[in-house]
Amino acid sequence: MMTNLKTHEPRTDSRRERVTSTRDRPEMIRRRRRRALSRAFAHVGVIVVGLLMIYPLLWMVASSFKPQELIFSEPGLLPTEFTLDNFVSGWDAIGVPFGAFFLNSFLVAACAVVGNLFSCCFAAYAFARLEFRGKKILFASMLGTIMLPFHVVLVPQYIMFQSIDWTNTYLPLVVPKFLAVDAFFIFLMIQFIRGLPRELDDAATVDGCGPIAVFWRIILPLMRPAMAVAAVFTFIWTWNDFLTPLLYITDRNLFTVPIALNAFMDSTGASQWGPMFAMSVLSLLPLFVVFLLAQKQLLKGIATTGLK
Repeated sequence: MMTNLKTHEPRTDSRRERVTSTRDRPEMIRRRRRRALSRAFAHVGVIVVGLLMIYPLLWMVASSFKPQELIFSEPGLLPTEFTLDNFVSGWDAIGVPFGAFFLNSFLVAACAVVGNLFSCCFAAYAFARLEFRGKKILFASMLGTIMLPFHVVLVPQYIMFQSIDWTNTYLPLVVPKFLAVDAFFIFLMIQFIRGLPRELDDAATVDGCGPIAVFWRIILPLMRPAMAVAAVFTFIWTWNDFLTPLLYITDRNLFTVPIALNAFMDSTGASQWGPMFAMSVLSLLPLFVVFLLAQKQLLKGIATTGLK
């Protein structure tokens, strides 16, 4: 009898489980449907917001392939008349081949990237690892420059560069980058270096390395993600900078891409919209290529430097 009772007990439990499972199935199906619907609505919302954000770019690209008279009169993105005349005429519309402006922007952006990486790495290492008198005051002053608007120092900088005859040259655009003027990148690299274990420095010091050797052999190779973030952001900001070259450069042969695009605008109202849109599309290609090539390093650097 005991054996029969023991053998029958699991059967009753399994029956109960089957009954409860059959009762819970409709509720589980409803939950799955609600989750699927919520995910679908979320994806649709993200797609709609993305299309709204990218619509001006798509409109500019479509307008670059339209004739001049149809840019504002023709509704919709798809052009009814497809033409490449805007790219042909826009290349030499200012009197100087647009390729010269690309070379000028590449030169300024490359020098800015090298200068920022060189100076900001040394400054960040000094603040993060070295001990010296007035470190806290200098660090607070450096952080204060982040909150200082650029327009406050605009006039004094222009007077200073004009007094040393640096106007109408690339020196005001490049030389400050070698003096660690971008506090944002210094702070970013400081946060990255502080995340590195100090035992690495101690081990290198025991092996006979000084502060410069520790920086060059230990810290600098580990700073590649942060340096990638600084390099990409510096290139993008320098390539898109309009105000600074506009202040210091007056020679048309020295124009960068943003100033050259502004030259298509005429104060009399006879603006060349088609060629300007065509050259704007070409000016976006270097930024797109740089972002694609440095995408992995950029995401890795942002994730490891505390920006998230």
